[in-house]
Amino acid sequence: MELFSVTALLLIVCTVFYLITAARDKRQNKARLPPGPTPLPILGNLLQFSGKEVFQTFIKFAEKYGSVYTIYMGLERVVVLCGYDTVKSALIEHGDVFAGRGRMPIFIKMSSGGVISSNGERWKQLRRFSLMTLRNFGLGKRSIEERIQEEAQFLTEEFRKTNGQPVEPFFYLSRAVSNVICSVVFGHRFEYDDQRFLQMLHYLNEIPKCAASVWGQWYNVYPKVMEKIPGPHHRFFQAIERIEEFIREKIKMHQETLDPNFTRDFIDVFLLKMEQEKDTTSTEFHMDALVHTTIDLFAAGTETVSTTLQYGLLILLKHPEVEERIHQEINQVIGRNRSPCVEDRARMPYTDAVIHEIQRFIDLLPLGIPHKVTQDIEFNGYVIPKDTTIYPLLNSVLQDPKQYMRPHEFNPGHFLDDKGKFCRNDAFMPFSAGKRICVGEGLARMELFLFISTILQNFTLKSVVALEDIDLTPSLSGVIKLRCCGGCTHSERMWGNAIPFPFQQHYSLFQSRFELKPGQIGSILMPLKTYGRLQEPPPNNLLHITSGMPPLNLCITLQSLYSIHPPLSNGFLLFSHASVSPSPPPATEFSQLTVI
Repeated sequence: MELFSVTALLLIVCTVFYLITAARDKRQNKARLPPGPTPLPILGNLLQFSGKEVFQTFIKFAEKYGSVYTIYMGLERVVVLCGYDTVKSALIEHGDVFAGRGRMPIFIKMSSGGVISSNGERWKQLRRFSLMTLRNFGLGKRSIEERIQEEAQFLTEEFRKTNGQPVEPFFYLSRAVSNVICSVVFGHRFEYDDQRFLQMLHYLNEIPKCAASVWGQWYNVYPKVMEKIPGPHHRFFQAIERIEEFIREKIKMHQETLDPNFTRDFIDVFLLKMEQEKDTTSTEFHMDALVHTTIDLFAAGTETVSTTLQYGLLILLKHPEVEERIHQEINQVIGRNRSPCVEDRARMPYTDAVIHEIQRFIDLLPLGIPHKVTQDIEFNGYVIPKDTTIYPLLNSVLQDPKQYMRPHEFNPGHFLDDKGKFCRNDAFMPFSAGKRICVGEGLARMELFLFISTILQNFTLKSVVALEDIDLTPSLSGVIKLRCCGGCTHSERMWGNAIPFPFQQHYSLFQSRFELKPGQIGSILMPLKTYGRLQEPPPNNLLHITSGMPPLNLCITLQSLYSIHPPLSNGFLLFSHASVSPSPPPATEFSQLTVI
């Protein structure tokens, strides 16, 4: 009897599954939906996605079903677009229809009602307002460039404080990048040791971790269920709550000090817009919209660029020959006497190509952020019903073999012509494309160039592991690719003519002043910092170099004096933070670059 009951139950389940599948197939054929793998009841195609690299499964489906296909994420129907031609056709040529924001609960949880996750008239008004306000506060202008340049100098000073010791760069980078958007949104930057600021950066860092994790992916499919199940994804919920509390505190402070005649930042302008439309029942400018749009700007303006910079430094560690060519271009175009500026980018094609290739290669958002169609549309021979979620697979665009010679390799040549000049590629879509292209694209491009060029103007990167041991594989890869950078060290860049010193000689630092004879460059104040076999200077200020050491070179920069030598088995040798007097020489005299 018990066996009969089990058999009957299995028969019922199989029959129900068959009827559901048959009914779905009938509807699909009637609607002419794109083809795709057969889904399971409730689960859809979820069990066919394996491992961390979810996007690779999407690519395999494209190889089987074509550049447009249908899958089911749980009960939700999703149409996936693959390859540059298909994504371009949808997002650009049919941009109005594909401009809806698709369902992704993890983003809705973070910014429900903000500019990223909203739809319809609210999205149009918030996006238009955000773009206009950001431009008014300097986006794409000299004023925002100066803020980035200033922050880049703060960043280099923080790196200098580490004195060449191994450093995890992410939180240095996130502080600097976040301060740029904070100056626009909140009206001021934060000190790097501001504890509340550091807490917010920690919480922001939890968001992409959750989105890229298996827990985050399951939350996107079954949000109501996952909210009741314990797990690490609840750290994401807590992080969102803390960030929202922080934003509301900032808004309250702005309300208390608001001056209609003097707008300080994005929040001020939004508050004034709310006041103007307070009697309009259909207004999209209310407190929740302000809170969540501010979260959007704060989070997106911090995480994406800082993660790209972090990943970019890791790539440069892996490819020192690329870093060396950037150094050479910086020498030729910028020199040492001034900070990099946006105008330099046009004269630095190799650096520009490297930055583009970093973004292409790391493929930070491989699935893109979901879209949805705002009406029924016939597309590539299929009919996609209104409100269907769309995944424009950016990974398939950025690694399209029809658009890039070696799509799976890091190769700056993808953005250089035969003459070494920078050449654009329309398949470069790290910011997406069409109506939903990233609001902060211009700011992000400016930040990437100025931060990378400033860092490499001042430092040479060194890895604490062998180059072959540097792994560029993402440590988390779902909606977002993340890579935890291992330790790296950085050495100050050295400029000037090398002055050889033979073995077994004493060099006097009489009264801490040392005259450089070749070229009469100037006098150097030399507070010593020593490592390795070089001993602390004796009381008579004589610097003794023993016969057991290799030949040394001394090089002068505008800021620091360094002793450079072939690697010693027990450490580095350097003199740090020496100043030049009475005045620095012209940049043209600094021709030699020496790397520790």
